[in-house]
Amino acid sequence: MTAPSNGPAAVGSPIGSPGSIAPEFIGMIHHRQASEIHPATGPILDRGYIKDFANAAQAGGFDRLLVGYHSDAPDGFLVAALAASHTDRIGYLVAHRPGFVAPTVAARKFATLDQITGGRAAIHVISGGDDVDQARDGDYLGKDDRYARTDEYVGILKRIWTEQGPISHKGTYYQFDGASTAVNSLQQPRIPIYFGGASEAAVQVAGKHADVFALWGETYAQVREITARVRAAAAQHNRSVRFSLSLRPILAETEDAAWERADRIKQRIIELRAKAGLGPRNPANEGSRRLLAAAAEGERQDKRLWFGAAKLTGAAGNSTALVGTPDQVADALLDYWDLGVTTFLIRGFDPLEDAIAYGRDLLPRTKALIAARVAGQAAARAAA
Repeated sequence: MTAPSNGPAAVGSPIGSPGSIAPEFIGMIHHRQASEIHPATGPILDRGYIKDFANAAQAGGFDRLLVGYHSDAPDGFLVAALAASHTDRIGYLVAHRPGFVAPTVAARKFATLDQITGGRAAIHVISGGDDVDQARDGDYLGKDDRYARTDEYVGILKRIWTEQGPISHKGTYYQFDGASTAVNSLQQPRIPIYFGGASEAAVQVAGKHADVFALWGETYAQVREITARVRAAAAQHNRSVRFSLSLRPILAETEDAAWERADRIKQRIIELRAKAGLGPRNPANEGSRRLLAAAAEGERQDKRLWFGAAKLTGAAGNSTALVGTPDQVADALLDYWDLGVTTFLIRGFDPLEDAIAYGRDLLPRTKALIAARVAGQAAARAAA
C-alpha cells in the first residue's frame, strides 16, 4: 500500500525542475489553540480542537500537517494518531529530535504510525537549536555533536526501513545487535524524511539524508543562497533534495486591510510579551539568526515579506509572513516556486480560522498559478 494518490510526492523524487513535481502544502496542528497572539488556555490536550483542525485542513486541501516537538508538549506520535483517526487523506509530519528515543525504537514507532494511518506518516528531523529546551529532556550535547548524532541516527532509520533481516550497528553514539526489521512502513521504499536546520553542519547532514530540506520564511536572496548550499551538499552523495518554505500568510480583502491586520498582530504581540515580562531574545540557532539578519535590513522586504513578528520574538521558529490579498500572496508564493521551493508550510496567527481561510482562498489560487507556470514552461520546451 502506498501513500494516498493525491498526497505528498513520492519519496526521493528528483528536484529537477519544480515543474516536474506537484506543489505540496503543509499546515501545522497544535494540541490546543495557541499562538503569539492567543495565550494558551484550557486543557493541555484539547481533543475537540485537534479533531476540528485536522478536518478543516483536510477539507481545505492541505497535504500534510506538521506536529511540532517541545519538551513541555504532549507526545507527537499520539497527537498525530489522534488527528489521523478523524481523517482519511491528509498526512502527518511528526517532528522528532534524535537522541531521546533509540533509533531502533523510533523506526518501529514511525513504521507503526504509517501502518495505522494507511501510509500517511513522515518524519521531520530536528537536531535541536535551543540548548535550554534540549536540557529539559536531558540532552547536553553541543550543536556539532548533535548533528553528528543525527547523521548516525537517520542512517540507522533508513537501514531499518529498507533492509531485510536483523541489523547490527556499532557507531559513535549507538550500538545494537540484531535489530528487527519486521515492522515496516506501508510507504515504499520508506517513510519520507524532512529536515530542519540552517547551520553548515545541518546542511551537510541534510545533503546526505533529507528528501525535503525545510527553510523558514527567508528573502529571495537568502533562499537562493541556502538552496545552492544544500544542492551542493546533496550532489556529493549523488542525491537531490526538495525544498520547503515556512511562512505565516496574513490575508485580507484589500492590501491596506492586510497590512492593518499585520499591525494589529504586531501590537498584540507587544502587549502579550510585556504582560509576560519577556524581553529581547538572542537565539542560538542559525535559522533564527538568519531571519534576524534579514529583519535588520527592514521590516518589509521583497514584494510583501514581513518581519514584524520575527523582530519582536527573536525569530522564534516560523515567524515571517507574506501580507496581502489572497491573489497577492499567491503571486509571492509563485516567486518562491520559481526559486525551486515545492513545499509550502503555512500557518496563521489565528490558527484554525486562518487554516480555513487558506484552504478557501489561498491554496486554490496558488495551485492555479503554479499549474499555469508549469504548463507554460512545458509549452516553451515543446516549441524549442
